[in-house]
Amino acid sequence: MGFVKGLKCRECGREYAVDPIYVCEFCFGPLEVVYDYDGIRDVLTREEILSRPQNLWRYKELMPIDGEPTSGLNSGFTPLVKADKLGGYLGLKELYVKDDTVTHPTLSFKDRVVAVALSKAREFGFDTVACASTGNLAHSVSAHGAAGGFKRFIFIPASLERSKIVASLAYEPNLIAVDGNYDEVNRLCSEVANKYPWAFVNINIRPFYAEGSKTQGYEIVEQLGWRAPDAVVVPCASGSLMTKIWKSLKEMKQIGLIGEVQTKVFSAQATGCSPIVRAIKEGVDVIKPVKPDTVAKSLAIGNPADGFYATQVIKESGGFGADVSDSEIIEAIKLLARTEGIFAETAGGVTLASAMKLIESGHIAKDAVTVLSITGNGLKTKEAVMGHTAEPYHIDPNLKSFEEALKKINAA
Repeated sequence: MGFVKGLKCRECGREYAVDPIYVCEFCFGPLEVVYDYDGIRDVLTREEILSRPQNLWRYKELMPIDGEPTSGLNSGFTPLVKADKLGGYLGLKELYVKDDTVTHPTLSFKDRVVAVALSKAREFGFDTVACASTGNLAHSVSAHGAAGGFKRFIFIPASLERSKIVASLAYEPNLIAVDGNYDEVNRLCSEVANKYPWAFVNINIRPFYAEGSKTQGYEIVEQLGWRAPDAVVVPCASGSLMTKIWKSLKEMKQIGLIGEVQTKVFSAQATGCSPIVRAIKEGVDVIKPVKPDTVAKSLAIGNPADGFYATQVIKESGGFGADVSDSEIIEAIKLLARTEGIFAETAGGVTLASAMKLIESGHIAKDAVTVLSITGNGLKTKEAVMGHTAEPYHIDPNLKSFEEALKKINAA
């Protein structure tokens, strides 16, 4: 039995039945899933959660499906790493890294949202799934869709990193490379979605798809010993992940799993594509679209669908935002790798570099229990750090040559 009551417009409040729709027909506002929280409170206890398999579906009552999940049964429940070495470097008393670089099967948090989207697509009776993507979503829809036996159409900007393109092609979807940026790809997909009876995970299935991001927040709370952090830094592309982490914390309180939520939520963006952070810094609600120009291609959405709602989360929680240059992103990737052994993609570099600025400016207190949301694996964006790392020591295959190299190493 599911606990979804229906869909509701985030702007005018008009209610809708549970259907593959995503926009209000009266005010064109986005739709969001509404739950029976009183019913959930009666069945989803800490003890019940702890008795379940360690995947994202341990919180299934808070997910928008009616029956049992059919996708992502091995996804989620990634490590919350207590980052003492990095925390010491940053001067933080208690720092954690939510490490979605190891999410099964495609090494990014998108496996969470796609697991939910495809489970719902199955319930709706779709046989074809599709998406517009900057890379990680393409991998996830390709992989989960293959495992689920769906036909798959994946639309990407043709300028994506070659490694990301190959990683999608490995699953043999119908990969469509569009000569344009993500916003142009997304507009095209809206037209395609209106013509073809496919489950576009981030268009007509978007209200259900987006709910999967909440599982990262639930896991953080559980892994912290059933408490909300004081601060969480979240990379922003569309802004959806930030809004859903915030929603997850409020839901945990509403159903009685935790007490008061005093978490401050912080937005992290690349300077070359920072419409949400710009609005935060200017103190306005209007998101001004930008043309992306950043090495962090997974965050390169110049007209973020949830940008306005992300700014409202920051206001409500008392957080703020920071943006960082490409060089700061690369240095942060290397810092996370050498301190905690976590190799993050460019979005992870954005999160850490932004956190460093927020700590320096005093927005994040040194004694705050702080969580960094690291959303994807560095193997996806190796091109970003090529030319920015040390070179290996080349030696001949003998001890003398090695010891000559060792002298250089010790002298460095």
